[in-house]
Amino acid sequence: MTQSFRHFCPVARAVEKIGDKWSLLIIRDLLSGPQRFTDLIGSLSNITPKWLTRRLRDLEEAGIVQRNNQSGHRAVWYSLTSAGRDLGPVVEALTVWGFRYAMRPPVPGEVVHPDLMMRGLTFSLNKKNRYPAHKITWNLHFPQATYALSYDNESWLSRRGEEDPNADVSVTTTPETWAALMTAPRTERSRLTRNIQITGSPEKVDEFMKIFGILNTENARG
Repeated sequence: MTQSFRHFCPVARAVEKIGDKWSLLIIRDLLSGPQRFTDLIGSLSNITPKWLTRRLRDLEEAGIVQRNNQSGHRAVWYSLTSAGRDLGPVVEALTVWGFRYAMRPPVPGEVVHPDLMMRGLTFSLNKKNRYPAHKITWNLHFPQATYALSYDNESWLSRRGEEDPNADVSVTTTPETWAALMTAPRTERSRLTRNIQITGSPEKVDEFMKIFGILNTENARG
């Protein structure tokens, strides 16, 4: 774990527990539910098995993560303890701060994980109160997976592996292109839509564009 700051302060003590590289990202992923070691390797992308093993062990010793050996199964599942789940508001606050002050388009070689991107997109839509006047469902097709992003008159929700045959709009793109679009200034978003296939009725596509602050829809319709 992080070396002691030798500073009597709850913030210092908290950082000693969760401030190591990768620790908060492991907690971020486990907030969505129990994960296997291979699941965490996949979502964290650039972590080595050695570092993940070390971080999981440290978080277990801190009482934040627990191992779950299911009877009859060889795989070990990792989940958060009650102390770990109490870090949910911390991760949410970091998400809000990151969207406001730290986001930028992905750089070459940077992994864009579609699950994390869709989770962030859904969070952002709800946080910014971008609520339409009626129910909406959009299908987003990435090479790795398909997601249904919907608004149910109360909040936005994304679901992996689901495709609504009656979706208002269907989008086909890559995670990298979509992430670049979402983080670009509004004046540049219309240009970026040329690399995205967006299909639906003109009215539904226009609505989609307005929600995401895309000024010109002419080049985006499939």
